[in-house]
Amino acid sequence: MADYSELIKAALNAREKSYCPYSGYAVGAALLCADGTVFKGCNIENAAYGPSVCAERCAVFKAVSEGYSDFTAIAVVGGNKGYSPTDYAYPCGVCRQVLSEFAAPDSFDVCVAVSETDFKIFKLSELLPNSFGAGNLKENS
Repeated sequence: MADYSELIKAALNAREKSYCPYSGYAVGAALLCADGTVFKGCNIENAAYGPSVCAERCAVFKAVSEGYSDFTAIAVVGGNKGYSPTDYAYPCGVCRQVLSEFAAPDSFDVCVAVSETDFKIFKLSELLPNSFGAGNLKENS
C-alpha cells in the first residue's frame, strides 16, 4: 500500500479553507497527479445550494484548468467545521463520476481519512461499479 500521509496532510490543510456556512461540514481533498503534483480543493457552498462545489471536484477542476489530467489518487477528509474529523467522508456520486472521467477506475486510489494514521483506501471501481464513461458513447464497430 502506498504511503498517503503527505496527501492526507494536504487534504487536512485544504479543509481549513472550506467555505461551508450552511451545512457546517468542512471537506478537504488532495488530488495526486502521476508526476507527483498535488492539487488541493475544499467544498465551497452557496446559498442557492446548486452552485456549490465539493472539495473533490474543486481539486479536479483546478488540476484540469492547469493542464493536468493524469491522476493516481485522491485523499478526502471531512467533518464539522471547527472540529477534527471523526469519521470517514466519502466522495458523493457526482464527484465519483467526475473522477471516473480522468482516472483509471481499477488503479485510481480513493483514500478516505480521519487522520494521517486513520484511513481507508479503495479503488475508484469499488466506489463506482459499472460506471458510465466515454466508452459508452462510442459507436459500435
